[in-house]
Amino acid sequence: MQNVLEHKDAKRPDGGLDNLFIVLCASGFENPARVRSALMFASLAAAANYRTILYCIQNAVEVMVSGVLEKQEKGESGSPTIGQRLHEAIDFGVEIQCCTQTMENKKIKPRDLIPGVMPAGAMSLIDLASHAKGSLCF
Repeated sequence: MQNVLEHKDAKRPDGGLDNLFIVLCASGFENPARVRSALMFASLAAAANYRTILYCIQNAVEVMVSGVLEKQEKGESGSPTIGQRLHEAIDFGVEIQCCTQTMENKKIKPRDLIPGVMPAGAMSLIDLASHAKGSLCF
């Protein structure tokens, strides 16, 4: 697995580490408002030209499994869906990573994730957080 600090942003020779923002999400379908908020704030950071990483742990990992969102999501009147917020985040270039230990505990394989979502170890989050300009947790 590639070290997250070796990732090179095509626009920036330093990989974007001096302009990094982290959004950590532990909430899943049990709290859709928190998931939508995590995705919305990740999109806002990306729109403000931060290299933004949404790091999913615990129940948030289940949201990133292919096909599960369509089965689990219940729309709320007047609110965007998790799916809509997820598509916005992807469109804005948010990088989405899922905790490998959580994936192992939940028996989720890398091939089970939504295309573009990457598994990443806990040390990746620590490395990223040590370089980030800011972070939010949901």
